[in-house]
Formats: sequence, C-alpha cells, structure tokens
Amino acid sequence: MNTDLAGLGHLFLVFFLFHFSSFMVIPAIIDVTMEAVCPGRDECSVAIYLSGFQNAVTGLGAVVVTPIVGNLSDRYGRKALMTLPVTVAILPLFVLACNRSEVYFYVFYVATIVAGIFCQGTMHSLCFAYVADHVRPKRRAAAFALLSGVSAAGFVSGTLTARFLAASSTFQVAAAVATATALYLRVFLPDSGGVSCTDGDEACDPLLQASSSSTSSSASSSDEELSPRLPPHKAGLPSLSDMFTFLTGSLAMSGAATITFFCSLGERGLETALMYYLKAQFGYSKDEFADLLLIVAAAGMLSQLTVMPILAPILGEEILLIVGLLGGCTQVFLYGIAWSYWVPYLSAAFVILSAFVNPSIRANVSKNVASNEQGIAQGCISGISSFGSILGPLIFTPLTAWALSETGPFNFKGFSILCAGIFTVIAFIISLRMRGAQSSACKKSIVQQEQA
Repeated sequence: MNTDLAGLGHLFLVFFLFHFSSFMVIPAIIDVTMEAVCPGRDECSVAIYLSGFQNAVTGLGAVVVTPIVGNLSDRYGRKALMTLPVTVAILPLFVLACNRSEVYFYVFYVATIVAGIFCQGTMHSLCFAYVADHVRPKRRAAAFALLSGVSAAGFVSGTLTARFLAASSTFQVAAAVATATALYLRVFLPDSGGVSCTDGDEACDPLLQASSSSTSSSASSSDEELSPRLPPHKAGLPSLSDMFTFLTGSLAMSGAATITFFCSLGERGLETALMYYLKAQFGYSKDEFADLLLIVAAAGMLSQLTVMPILAPILGEEILLIVGLLGGCTQVFLYGIAWSYWVPYLSAAFVILSAFVNPSIRANVSKNVASNEQGIAQGCISGISSFGSILGPLIFTPLTAWALSETGPFNFKGFSILCAGIFTVIAFIISLRMRGAQSSACKKSIVQQEQA
C-alpha cells in the first residue's frame, strides 16, 4: 500500500495527542487516589492494592483483546480498529473532569480498568503495524524509534502541561484533547492494513521519499516476502495453538516474546512501586512526580528521535536491544538504592539507553513475519507485555506494601524495586544468549556455503 509523508504525519499527530492526554493526568493520579482513599496520609496500603488490582485486571483483559484487535486490523484496516482505543480513552478522563469526589473517583477507577483493557498495548501495536505497512524492513527500527519518540514527546508535553495546571483543570483539558484526537483520526488519517513494504520499495517509504527527489517508480524488492505463519485456510480468529505456533516458529519470535515478558514484568514492578516508594522515602508530591516524569520523557524523546535513528542502521536492532537492557538494569538499581532525593533524577537519565528496548523488539518482530500478519504479530507482543503486566502487580503490590510498612522486618523501602530489577537482568542475559545463537547460526551458514 502506498502513502505519502502526510499519511504518517497524521499518524504521528494522532499518536502524539493520544499520549498527551493520557500522560497529562498521571502526576495528579496519586494525589487524587490518596485524597479519595486515605485523605491526609502519605502512606496507604489500600491505594497500593487498588492500583495493583487495576493493573492486573487491565493486563488480563489486554492479553485477550490486543492480539484479536491486531488480527482484525490485518483484515479490516488499521484506522477502523484504532478508533476503538482512542474513543474508549475519553471516558475515564471525562469522569474526573466533572468531579473528583470519592464517588466519582470509584467511577473513574472502573472506567479506567475498562479503558485500559482496550487501550493498553492496542494503540501501540496498531500504530507499529501501520508504520510497517509503509516502511521497508531495514528502516523500520529507525521508523519505530521515531514513532516511540512521538509518544515520548506527548509524555513531555503532557507532563509539562500538568506542571502548570490545577488537578481539576488537568482532567478537563485531557478530556478535551482526547475527544479532539478521536475526531482528527476519523477525519484525516488515511486507512491502512494488510500489506507491508519490502526492502527496496521506495514508493511506500515516506522516510525515503522525504530525502529523495526522484519521482520514478519504486524498485523491485531485494528480499523475498516471508510466508505467512498462521494457517491460511482459517477464516475465523486464530486459535491458541495457532498463536503458540506463531510465536515459537523461529528463534527471533520466541526470543522477542521471552524478552518482552521479562521486560514487562520488571517495568510493571517498577511502576507499581516507584511513586509510592518515592512518596514514602523522600516525600515526593505532584510537582516532584511531574519533574521526574518530565526527565524520563525528555530523555526517551531525545533518544528515540535523534540517537536511535542514527545508531539503528549502524549497529542493528540486536545490539541496540542489548545496550538498552543494560541501561534499564542500571536505571532500576539506582532507583532501589537511592540515598538522596536527587538520585531518582539521575537514575531517570538512563532512559536515554533503556528507550532502545521497545523499538528494537518491535523492529525485529516486524521483519520476521509476513506482510499480512503485521497487526497480529505486534498484537501478540503487546499481549505478552500485558501478561507481564498481570503478574507484575500480583507480585509487587504486596511486596511494595510490605517493604513500605512500618512493621516490616527491615528498613529498606527500595527492596521491591531491586526485585523488579532482577527481571530486567534476566531479559538482558537472554538477549546476550540470543545474540550468541544468531552469530553461531550465521557462521555455520557461511561455512556450509563455502563447503558447497
């Protein structure tokens, strides 16, 4: 499918506005939750358990929904399916835009769970598949990094906006932006789905079009199109056995799935514990949370918009994945042993490296599946990430509450965060083993060709 640069430009704007409205409210959520559940207190186990339950239920629903939505987008187009998460995301924002009383908070809580089931991972997987429809495989790592950078830009802009708005105004502005996003998507975004570009297809690569003045037709593909992995005779949705075969059919797919799972488990554990840990350890409030999130987002945006597009063609996504996981390990362990209020800010700077992880995994998956399976492939990866999001709260919610409790066996509030870092270390080790296995297979292939 062909498109012009404006096509991806509309996608980038939709993706930006979606994350702008989502991230704008995050710094205020902790204070709103604490005021509704445990007013006047800095520590509250009930709020932690509510957050953990929300994450677990949302992740469980997303495990089922995300691959299905991805599969449907391969048939009916990305735009139609993108409308679902963009529209559903409006509801919880609208609730707190009306009122922030205890009753409205619990309505918001339920609406957030429902919206999270349809939004967590779905929007990302559909947008990655949309980009894969139009960008050739060798440039997808850079293109995916740009898309992730747009998400980080929404994070930065939303967090900056929250820094200067009252909590009530924050939710009103976020609801208005989310509504505008849904309208913009329906009116301006060109549809896409089912066909993916191959190497050498310059006509449907906006990144090449932007740098080339040639108007000639695209060259023929230099790589053979991959065969579909799912059974072509099945008209309905793929079964669980089909999905399992799809994910385990190659070293690249199974490795990406495993790394995604452990990364998600570690990241969700960090997210579950971090803000409550910082509030208990250093007395962080809305403004400090906004500052920290701003550093995280700015570092991620800088990395994905500038650093990764430069390094991806040189190093490849496999090396960038290893570097990113190493940076993620450093980041988590610095959080866990923070000895002063400024150490979390230093730790956040390592996002410059850890931001390499997700685009690298997505690019590796994208180039290992057929053109009509981009949606379901990205949906499966998002589903696995959501599965990690289920286990993360189940493990780290009670662990965090225990570590922050005044009756704990030892005074080490960062214990649960260090435990989350263990899963990132496991993902790092797996990436090293995968790299070694791929290098050995490549050398073996070269030797066999020389002997032949």
